[in-house]
Amino acid sequence: MKGQTTGLPGYEHVTHTFGPVYDGHSKILILGSMPSVKSREQQFYYGHAQNRFWKVLLAVFGETLQQGTIAEKRAFLLRNNIALWDVIAACDIIGSSDSSIRNVEVNDMSIILDKAPVRTIFLNGGKAYALFMKYCAGYVREGVPMLVKLPSTSPANASWSLEKLTAAWREAIINNS
Repeated sequence: MKGQTTGLPGYEHVTHTFGPVYDGHSKILILGSMPSVKSREQQFYYGHAQNRFWKVLLAVFGETLQQGTIAEKRAFLLRNNIALWDVIAACDIIGSSDSSIRNVEVNDMSIILDKAPVRTIFLNGGKAYALFMKYCAGYVREGVPMLVKLPSTSPANASWSLEKLTAAWREAIINNS
C-alpha cells in the first residue's frame, strides 16, 4: 500500500497491512524485514516474481503449487508448520530497498510466540537479522526459540544462485528444526 511522504527525498512512510501466517502448530517462524512494493500491492509475502523465496522453500520441502495463489501458499506454510511474518510493522522506506529503511516500528512477536510452539526463528537476510537483534532479541530466552540467519532470497542478493540458496536453506532448516 502506498504510504505518506515523509519529507525525506524519495521516502514514504509505509505500514505493514497484512497479518502473519501461523497456527497453533507452527514450529518454524520465518521473518523478513518489510514487504516489497509488489508484496504490498498483492497483500501477501514475497510477491515479487524475481524473489526466490517460494522457489527455495518449496524445493526444501519437496512440494509444488498448482496455481501459486495466496490460499495455496498459506496452506503450504501451515501444512509444514511454518509461520511467516516480518520484523517491521511500519517504517520510512524508498521503494523496496532494505538499505533505506528508517524510523522502524516493530511487530509484536508475542502474537505468534505466545500461541505457537516455535522452536526456531529463521531470518531471511542480513537486514531482517539485524533488525530482529536490535528490536526483538528480548523475545528469545535462553536460546529458545533458536535464531538462524539465512541468506536473503531477494533478487538484490545476486551472488547467491537459486541452487546455492536452496542448499543453504535446506541445510539450515533440516539441522535447526
